[in-house]
Amino acid sequence: MATEAEAAAMRQAVALAARGLGSTSPNPVVGCVILDASGAVVGEGFHQRAGGPHAEIHALRAAGERAAGGTALVTLEPCAHTGRTGPCAQALVDAGVRRVVHAVTDPNPRAAGGGATLRAAGVDVEAGLLAEEAEAGNAVWLTSVRLGRPHVTWKYAATLDGRTAAADGTSRWITSAEARADVHRLRAAADAVVVGSGTARADDPHLAVRGVEGAVQPLRVVVDTEATAVRPGARVLDGAAPTLIAVSEDATALPGTDTVHLPRAEGGLSVPALLDVLHGRGVRGVLLEGGAALAGAFVAAGAVDRVVGYLAPALLGAGPAVLTGGGISTITEALRLDVTGCERLGPDLRITAVPSTSPKER
Repeated sequence: MATEAEAAAMRQAVALAARGLGSTSPNPVVGCVILDASGAVVGEGFHQRAGGPHAEIHALRAAGERAAGGTALVTLEPCAHTGRTGPCAQALVDAGVRRVVHAVTDPNPRAAGGGATLRAAGVDVEAGLLAEEAEAGNAVWLTSVRLGRPHVTWKYAATLDGRTAAADGTSRWITSAEARADVHRLRAAADAVVVGSGTARADDPHLAVRGVEGAVQPLRVVVDTEATAVRPGARVLDGAAPTLIAVSEDATALPGTDTVHLPRAEGGLSVPALLDVLHGRGVRGVLLEGGAALAGAFVAAGAVDRVVGYLAPALLGAGPAVLTGGGISTITEALRLDVTGCERLGPDLRITAVPSTSPKER
C-alpha cells in the first residue's frame, strides 16, 4: 500500500511528465521521482525529447548512490525493451532500487513487461497509484496506442451565444489576447494542427506556434477536398512549419506541396483515412482548429477526444455556429461531455471537457 510520501511524490511525477508535452512524440510523456530509504526525495526527471534518456534515467542520475534501497515513483510502467535507449526496468534494478510504484501499466506490447522484470529481480512493484491523473496527463499517447489513431482535441472560440463570426463574416477578434496566447500553447503541445477549406479561404491562417519558447512546430494540415482553398502565397506555405494538404483522390494537387489524396466521405474527406495517414507520419496528438463542418465530421466519426472552448462575454445574435452536423439529429444523440476544467483568461472563459463515453463506446 502506497504511503503519503509516495502519493506526494507521484503527484510531482505527474507534474514533471507534463513538462515534456509537445517534445516527446511519438513517445509518451513520463515523470519519475526517486525517494531514498528514509523517504526523502533524492532525484527527479522527466522524458524531455524523443530519442533522449527516459524519465527514470534522469531521476537515477540525479539520485546517484542514494537511489539504492529507495523507491521510484513513475507515471508509466518502466519499459523493458531496448530501442534508442536501454530498458529502464533494468536500470532501476542495477541502481539497487528496492521498490517501484507506477501509475499506469504500459499498453504498448513492444515496451511492456517492465513490472515483470522488476519482480523477477526481487523488486517490490505496485501499480495504479494516481492512475487517473497520470492517464489524463498522457491521454495523447495512450489514445494513439490503444486506438491506433491520434488523440484529437477540438478547439474553438465563440461568443456566449455560440457564434464564431458575425453575420458579415468578421471574426477578429472574438476572444482576448490572453485566450489567443493560450491557443499557441495548445499548438505547441500538438503534433499537428488541422483546419478545413472554409477556414483556409476565410482566414488564410498561419497555424504555426508563436510566443512559446522552445516550441517544436506542429505539422500544419489543411483538409482541402477539392484542392481549391490553398493557393500559391497562402500563409501555410511560408516554410515556418511543415504543411500537408489533404485532397480527394480525384483532385489535382497544388504543385510543389506535400499533398495526400484521400477517399471521399459524406460532405468531405474520410476522417479515419486522414487520421490513419497522420498516425503513420508519427502524429500522436491533433489540434482541430476549424471550422464548423470539419468539426462536425470529426464528431460524426467519433474522433473527438477532448474539447477546449474559449467563450467570450459577447453576443452576436447571428453568424456561423460552432458546430455543423456531427451526425446528431435528436437530443438523445447529443454528444454529452464531462467538464474537466474551467478557468478565466482575461475576460474570457476556457472550458475543457471530454466525452462522457469512451471512444470505443461511441
